[in-house]
Amino acid sequence: TLVAAVKAADLVDALQGDGPLTVFAPVNDAFENLPEGTVETLLMEENIETLQGVLTYHVVAGKFDFDAIKKLIKEGNGKAELTTLAGGTLIATMNGSHNIMIKDENGGVANISVYDVYQSNGVIHVVDSVLLPKM
Repeated sequence: TLVAAVKAADLVDALQGDGPLTVFAPVNDAFENLPEGTVETLLMEENIETLQGVLTYHVVAGKFDFDAIKKLIKEGNGKAELTTLAGGTLIATMNGSHNIMIKDENGGVANISVYDVYQSNGVIHVVDSVLLPKM
């Protein structure tokens, strides 16, 4: 679902750029858990800017693997603010010794289920929920 959305939003080249980038990539099930019709509406041509905003809200400039995010959380006294390419903020916190949670601007929370999928231009973390910017 994420790949189809990235293609529909015309963001393939941007995400394949030099980077470095950190991507919080929702699993297909995360998209299925959105309210009915949300994905279909976002994929409509007239909603491309909204779709681009949602997708770039999952991307942070810089290469932040597990250790780097954990260090930022420690330095931030329990939370790290990450600025997304969409201009929004994600808040990272620890939930146990090896689980990072990402909170969006609406209070939605995603757990990272797969860490540190290294790419030539950064790193991908798989998350269990779609993160949504304030609209």
